Amino acid sequence: MDNPVLEVMRRRYSCRSYLKAPLDDRTRDELQSRLASPESGPFGGRVRFLLAAAAAGDEGALKGLGTYGNIRNPQAFIIGAIASGTGDLEDYGYLMEKKVLAAVDLGLATCWLGGGFRQSRFAAKIGAAANESIPAVVSVGHPADGGRPGGLQGFFARRTSRLAADRLFLSPDFGRPLGPGESGPLGPALEAVRWGPSASNKQPWRIVRAGRLWHFYIQRTKGYGQGLLNRIMGTADLQRIDLGIAMCHFELAARELGAAGTWLCADPGLAPPDDLTSYTATWREADSGT
Repeated sequence: MDNPVLEVMRRRYSCRSYLKAPLDDRTRDELQSRLASPESGPFGGRVRFLLAAAAAGDEGALKGLGTYGNIRNPQAFIIGAIASGTGDLEDYGYLMEKKVLAAVDLGLATCWLGGGFRQSRFAAKIGAAANESIPAVVSVGHPADGGRPGGLQGFFARRTSRLAADRLFLSPDFGRPLGPGESGPLGPALEAVRWGPSASNKQPWRIVRAGRLWHFYIQRTKGYGQGLLNRIMGTADLQRIDLGIAMCHFELAARELGAAGTWLCADPGLAPPDDLTSYTATWREADSGT
């Protein structure tokens, strides 16, 4: 990125109203280049990305893709397709959020749009294969006047809408919040997780620290996204995508803070607080001498 990632994360917000101005050629080409960068997620999944963008004089290029609720005048969509497999939705959230931050780094505004796009025009646009899903797409454009405030005003507004850190970050088990100063130099990485987007702002992530191990858990919202209508519509499990977003924010922030590490499956066998909570993955912080 051109800018510090923690700064980019602070600037990101869910923009629902865009100017009727297509992306300029330079910005569109740069974003397409960033989308083409091949990467794997923590579970080994890969996502194919496509930028569907309107061009000057060709505003009809996005016709039929829809605006989805109160999204107004999107000038582009980032579409991704991933093959089914273990950790596919977490990988999708992790890799798509990297592309979201890349767009914000270029001065654009974005909004995650979750749902079931397997039989949609988005699927046709990207040429989704039979074994691929499109769990979410992202709208992109220049924010319109009167949109949600950015900068410090928007940042502090978003912070107050988030769950308190003592509900999200714990150590050495679920019985005690991570105390002040116990997060060490990775405190800003935990705060970056708090800033992250999540479906309906449910924030289903929980992180338990055990030394250099940071265990990520999903704590589901009872009844959320699990109803009959969701199954009929084929809606993706959005809270698993949210875990991937949290993992992305933590890793990128940690690396910017100078803390290398790797993702692994290392379930510590902790007793969860309820049957809605289960283990997802672990970030192992590298020794300072490695």
